[in-house]
Amino acid sequence: MDVALDNCPALVLNADFRPLSYFPLSIWPWQEAVKATLMGRVNTVAEYDRVIRSPSLEITLPSVVSLKEYVRPAERPAFTRFNVFLRDKFTCQYSGQRLPAHELTFDHVVPRSRGGRTSWENVVTASSEWNLRKANRTPREAGMHLLNAPRQPTTHELIENGRAFPPNFLHESWGDYLYWDTELDC
Repeated sequence: MDVALDNCPALVLNADFRPLSYFPLSIWPWQEAVKATLMGRVNTVAEYDRVIRSPSLEITLPSVVSLKEYVRPAERPAFTRFNVFLRDKFTCQYSGQRLPAHELTFDHVVPRSRGGRTSWENVVTASSEWNLRKANRTPREAGMHLLNAPRQPTTHELIENGRAFPPNFLHESWGDYLYWDTELDC
């Protein structure tokens, strides 16, 4: 079976053999994986059944690579819209409905017009419908209740939350390095 090269990304592991990130999953296009391999920046851990050739070189495409030097995860995650969604597990904090990212927005618990800040402690994930329903009021004034109080998550919490959302593509050689919330075969 001939696999298109674009369908051969490499899973990137830290030096401790854990993925650099789960969501989004740390993967490189095949070109980056080959370049890093040839430059000696990574170790090849697993390979595809696919070889690429140049006039002077033949290399089996890496499917899993590990960095030679450990990259320390950030102690505090960046405050981004995506990380707010990940903290809240892509769930509207008013309705409890889990939605795809493109159907979510974030809501200021204390509206900005009333002095509310754009911070971990004042922003939650909301669907557009519930965000509009709340409008320029506090949840209490709108008769709405938050599922979880907003707070700054740890990097570890975001990693754990990300593990609950496996990507669409998972190569079989990646299985030993990814620990999704799935039932294990005995």
